[in-house]
Order: sequence, then structure tokens, then C-alpha cells
Amino acid sequence: MKTEQVGDGILETWTVDEVAEAFDKNEIVLVDVRTPQEFMFEHVEGALLMPLAFFKAEKLPGQSDKRIVFHCGSGVRSERVARAALDAGFGRVAHMEGGFGAWKGAKKPYIGTNMATGAPHLVS
Repeated sequence: MKTEQVGDGILETWTVDEVAEAFDKNEIVLVDVRTPQEFMFEHVEGALLMPLAFFKAEKLPGQSDKRIVFHCGSGVRSERVARAALDAGFGRVAHMEGGFGAWKGAKKPYIGTNMATGAPHLVS
């Protein structure tokens, strides 16, 4: 994990493996900031959706029980959202390096769309 001091807060950049391990242990909440269309087509099973276009840091829960880790398609939007959360007063915020593309590249499981039927299915 890489860390960067941003004002009074800390921005953490987690690797796909770090996110997958913490997510499997239920230690984090994974928040997808892609569009609803991107999420519907494919997403990490169990991730929550809060699109960048509708992001409101003040609506996020605290992180006393579980850490929040943001992700997007490539890591650009999730870093933007993480920085916005820091600007809103969060002390420590994380995002996943490389985004969903890196997740798929690392062969982590996700929910995809069967192009023949349009039905969701597990891709592992």
C-alpha cells in the first residue's frame, strides 16, 4: 500500500491483492464509482455503487467498523473521489490502484454479463 499526505488526511493506494484479501475478510467496504451502466455490465460481487457523478462525501458512513476503499475502471475516478472525501474531512481514505481493469487482469472473480442471454454470471 502506498500512502500520500494530503492536507490533514492520508490517501492510501491499495493493490488489487490487498483489496481482494481485505474484502474476502470483510474488513472493508468496496465502493464502485463507475457509472450505473458500467456496474450493470460487470462488477465486483458485493461492491456498492456510488457513481462519481452523484458522489457526496457527506453521505458516506464513518469508517469505525470497516474501511472504505473506492474503485473505478482504471483508478483515475476513484482517486478523484478519494481526494474529494479527504477534502470533506475524512482523515484516511483508500482507493484501488488500476481499478476494475487491474482486478480483471489479476483474474479476481467478478459478476459479468452473459452476452448470449444478457443474464449476470460469475466470472472467475
